[in-house]
This record gives sequence, structure tokens and C-alpha cells, in this order.
Amino acid sequence: MTPEEKRRIQSTIEAAITQLHRDLPQLEAQARPVAPDEAIGRLTRMEAINSRGIAEANLRNARQKLARLKIMLSKIDSEDFGRCRQCDDPIPMGRLLALPGEDRCVPCAQRS
Repeated sequence: MTPEEKRRIQSTIEAAITQLHRDLPQLEAQARPVAPDEAIGRLTRMEAINSRGIAEANLRNARQKLARLKIMLSKIDSEDFGRCRQCDDPIPMGRLLALPGEDRCVPCAQRS
């Protein structure tokens, strides 16, 4: 991998981390419990609880993605950066740019 390619990937990872840091407060607000004393109807309360469950999953996914991105960013200068952690083949540049937190090639990711 060339230094220019690494810079492109680093920039992509940093942009994704910045965006997640911006998104987290909103996701955390959406995942807050529905207050039982709120004057809303039974169906509306059920919808709010359902929405909260979805928001909690989105928040959990965002936090996991942020952790993976930070790990990838910390490894960007290592010799094996951009290589699949399972088969050690190079991960295509397009995949690294599209999914900067992914550390497996497409065939290995599909097998898991």
C-alpha cells in the first residue's frame, strides 16, 4: 500500500470518527427511556418503546463502529495494515474506503 493510499484511508477513517462523534448525542437522546408519566396513548407509548429499542440498537452499532475505526486508525502505520486478518491477503482499496472499520477481505467476511 502506498503512502498516498494510507493517507486517503486515514482521512476517511478520521472523517467517519468525526461524524460518529457528532451523531452520538442524538442517538443517545433517542435511546432515552420513555417517561411513564408522559400523557400519551397506549399505542403511542408502544410505538415510542419500539422506537427506543431501534434507537438503542443504532446507538450500540455506532459505538461499536467507532471503536473499530479507532482501532484501525491506531494500526494505520503498521506493516500489515490493509491486509485481511484471516487470510492475510490485501484488502482492496475500494473496500477500505467504503468500510474503513473492516479488517477482512470480502471472501473472509462472507464466510463468517
